[in-house]
Amino acid sequence: MKKLIFILPLITILTFAACSNDDNVYKQGKTLYTRMCANCHQENGEGLKGLVPPLAKADYLSTHRSELSCVIKNGLKGNIVVNGVTYGTQEMLGIKGMTEFEITNIMNYIGTSWGNTEKLWTVDEVREGLKDCE
Repeated sequence: MKKLIFILPLITILTFAACSNDDNVYKQGKTLYTRMCANCHQENGEGLKGLVPPLAKADYLSTHRSELSCVIKNGLKGNIVVNGVTYGTQEMLGIKGMTEFEITNIMNYIGTSWGNTEKLWTVDEVREGLKDCE
């Protein structure tokens, strides 16, 4: 009986640990990305060749780090260069209703997915970036 009392809680803990295992811990960011961004940038972050720039292994993430929160919130018009390729024919619409926390989560999801190895964004960093674009 004593063994059973010890084993049941252990099984419960292991079950919950197995259920919560995920390759990317930014679940809200992944959900937001899937709902708001994947139509254009694709589920795998590769974009649409010639029209929509990739987010996977994109140098733009690090070279324009401070601007990314504004890009997500307000969108982007005009030409940009990503990995040496110029994009500009497709306007990116902003997501006005997204909170600072949601923007942080989506940026961290993108920055740690598809081969990206960006330093994590903080809410304070996103907040500062948003001040610059208002």
